[in-house]
Amino acid sequence: MVYVLLIIGFLLLIKGADFFVEGSSKIAQALKVSPLLIGLTIVAFGTSSPEATVSIAAALEGSAGVAIGNVVGSNIFNITLVVGLTAVLNPLKVESETIRKEIPFTLLASIALVILISDTGLQLLSENFITRGDGFILLLFFAVFLYYIFEVAKKSREKLNDEGTTPESISWGKNILLTVGGLAAIIFGGDIVVDNATEIALSFGMSETLVGLTIVAVGTSLPELITSVTAAVKKQGEIAIGNIVGSNIFNILFVLGTASVISPLAVDDKIFFDALLMIILTGILLIFSRTNFRVGKYEGIFLIVAYILYAVFIILRN
Repeated sequence: MVYVLLIIGFLLLIKGADFFVEGSSKIAQALKVSPLLIGLTIVAFGTSSPEATVSIAAALEGSAGVAIGNVVGSNIFNITLVVGLTAVLNPLKVESETIRKEIPFTLLASIALVILISDTGLQLLSENFITRGDGFILLLFFAVFLYYIFEVAKKSREKLNDEGTTPESISWGKNILLTVGGLAAIIFGGDIVVDNATEIALSFGMSETLVGLTIVAVGTSLPELITSVTAAVKKQGEIAIGNIVGSNIFNILFVLGTASVISPLAVDDKIFFDALLMIILTGILLIFSRTNFRVGKYEGIFLIVAYILYAVFIILRN
């Protein structure tokens, strides 16, 4: 029964995110926002809502390993497998603005996280924690990111107005219903996933951190994968790359910030390797993005292989 509930939870997460993204993207387009900004904000936050729900639910239930492992594992999955598969299907065009600001901001958020969890090394404490104070710092970083996005959106809207772009005519009632209904399915599905995945993991002797890095991280990242692959197939590269970069920023700053404000999170020492790898992979994505302003098929294959090797390593490590 536990396995059935886990599958139901994942289906609710995926379908809920699909409805949420569809409804909110239509609303954003009607409000005249560029595809890159839709990817960075509405789509990114929508596809990251499973991570938010699962990590916050885990924090409330005292499963800190699941909360942190989910975010770090999801970000690694996004950078490697999601970017990799998307680039193999259709090379991703990366706007210079994204390279200059959004990807480095992701790198900054990742470095900030490693500093905040290094209590034993930097403050000579007996244990590592993401405290409530750390959580508020992450949320302040997130507020700065939102302010930047708001300014970019304002300029984008003014540019589209100058070009005389006509906003898309949509059914507001239908899309608001899709957005709200999708969010409700995400919240309910996330609660089911964290309960049943943790139960399964513990019954197999897996650590909470490992289950967060694997089962939960992959499950909650499926909306990013589906959305980015769909965007790539439709040749909407800006939405695809914006979704991935925006999701990773949202995961670290908002998800872990909110989760640790609710309940301080104890940090498993094993997560340091994964967090450092997340920083390295973000740096590699930045380098790839600077080569002709695109992530090509060969880079995509490299990232896919990197995830496969990482997945084997963390399973053997447990």
